[in-house]
Amino acid sequence: AENRPFDASRVASTAGVKPPAMNAFPPGSAALAASIVDRNTSVPTMLGMSADNRSLVDVKPRMDESMDKSKVWKLIEITEASQCRSLRLPDSISAMRVSRLIYTNSGLAILALASNAVHKLWKWQRNDRNLTGKANASVMPQLWQPSSGILMTNDLSDTNPEDAVSCFALSKNDSYVMSASGGKISLFNMMTFKTMTTFMAPPPAATFLAFHPQDNNIIAIGMEDSSIQIYNVRVDEVKTKLKGHQKRITGLAFSNVLNVLVSSGADSQLCVWSMDGWEKLSSKYLQIPSGRAVNPLADTRVQFHQDQIHLLAVHETQIAIYEAPKLECLKQWIPQERGPITHATYSCDSQVIYVSFEDGSVSVLTASNLRLRCRISPSAYLPPNPSTRVCPLVIAAHPSEPSQFALGLTDGGVCVLEPPLESDGQWGTAPPAENGAGTSTAASASGSDQPQR
Repeated sequence: AENRPFDASRVASTAGVKPPAMNAFPPGSAALAASIVDRNTSVPTMLGMSADNRSLVDVKPRMDESMDKSKVWKLIEITEASQCRSLRLPDSISAMRVSRLIYTNSGLAILALASNAVHKLWKWQRNDRNLTGKANASVMPQLWQPSSGILMTNDLSDTNPEDAVSCFALSKNDSYVMSASGGKISLFNMMTFKTMTTFMAPPPAATFLAFHPQDNNIIAIGMEDSSIQIYNVRVDEVKTKLKGHQKRITGLAFSNVLNVLVSSGADSQLCVWSMDGWEKLSSKYLQIPSGRAVNPLADTRVQFHQDQIHLLAVHETQIAIYEAPKLECLKQWIPQERGPITHATYSCDSQVIYVSFEDGSVSVLTASNLRLRCRISPSAYLPPNPSTRVCPLVIAAHPSEPSQFALGLTDGGVCVLEPPLESDGQWGTAPPAENGAGTSTAASASGSDQPQR
């Protein structure tokens, strides 16, 4: 059956991005079974698993038998540290699980927010080994603190900080971070770590923060009570309050191209709001796979593609691509064996999507068709320690290096990962379009305006 992804050429031309080169790694083992739901199409399953679940069965593309069999596509499995470049960042501050993680816009540093409300900032130095000074997996950065020795620590409410929802947002020039961990929202100076101001004492607590793309004084604040407040920091005033969700807000994303704000909530709903008058333009509930036990408060995250039209939606059960503002679901990827998804993000050029799982693995998908191209096992970046189970809770993409990402872990660690030098900077290669690798039969992915019972 024909497989019809959304028009990737239109995406690439809009974003002005060249598609990645197709250089393969050495073949590995054990393919990840997943289903891609493509609206109104049917794609046969063509990826098999062996009885012992260890050896990869070659994907058989439609090709003449006289063709070079070495060109048969294989899923790349990275299972050892030698197969990639990984770096665990140095840490002398008490290790608490990483709740939020982001690269600075300059790409020179990584900022993490731990569940105890403390921020950690790692800076890379420009030197002979690192001529650009950018974050990488080859040179150890410095866990940076100002000479005063103070830490950026959020206000804590009366609730247990482990139970609080953490959130932060970084200003475009990397000078300020706005952050909350269940208490008041704090605005910190990133150079001095000093608290510039605090505002919005709970209840309700802030659960997601986003700077307005045209005005750093305006912020969208997703709240525990399911509302979204459009707040002017300079005049300390709520301009408007948006109501459309039934549970707490778990994601916010602005599009300058469409002039909209997209929100997502623990109700598995997406809403689109006009940035002109803040009226609601559309809404859609995620299609949750039938028979799947779902956490009733599972986060739904949203992120715009570089073209600011296509929207990545991330839920513990799926990765989905929508087209804003009407929220037509174009593609849906449902992993079958890895357990819940913990987080996902586009690469900086929007060509691939990095997906982290509760079992510690990371999958790399081609963004245009949600096809699996590489899987990274936890053994590739974590030391063997059978007594503790560690997994990534958050994943962040480098702002200018498409193949670099960072993981925030349950044990408080942060790891930076890059593909090996001999791979030409790629995490595997995309499967051929006619191949159907890693897909199963299609179902309706259009979503619904009503919540699923």
